[in-house]
Amino acid sequence: QVQLVESGGGLVQAGGSLRLSCAASGRTFSSYAMGWFRRAPGKEREFVAGISWSGGNTLYADSVKGRFTVSRDNAKNTVYLQMDSLKPEDTAVYYCAKSIFTTGVSWPGGYDSWGQGTQVTVSS
Repeated sequence: QVQLVESGGGLVQAGGSLRLSCAASGRTFSSYAMGWFRRAPGKEREFVAGISWSGGNTLYADSVKGRFTVSRDNAKNTVYLQMDSLKPEDTAVYYCAKSIFTTGVSWPGGYDSWGQGTQVTVSS
């Protein structure tokens, strides 16, 4: 079982940037795709970004495409989410997750381990 711990959330003004990190324990991290999801108040969890096991393939929600960048460092067992040009509607708790596949997918059922989440708040 992989343990995931997110960090890097906080309060930022609209137009600003944040970089989220997700540190994973366990030896299987580099074998699987990873994903980022978010849940805003009163809304369902939604897919944000995914990255394949090697980092060679990425997938983004339309709402963040061109503003967010997902990456990973398998030597450090860490996946990142660089968030630029943040908007108030990006406010949410952000979760990283380990996929059961080698390529990132957008549905939550494709992931079997989840972090506890980190809060991102974007002020207008």
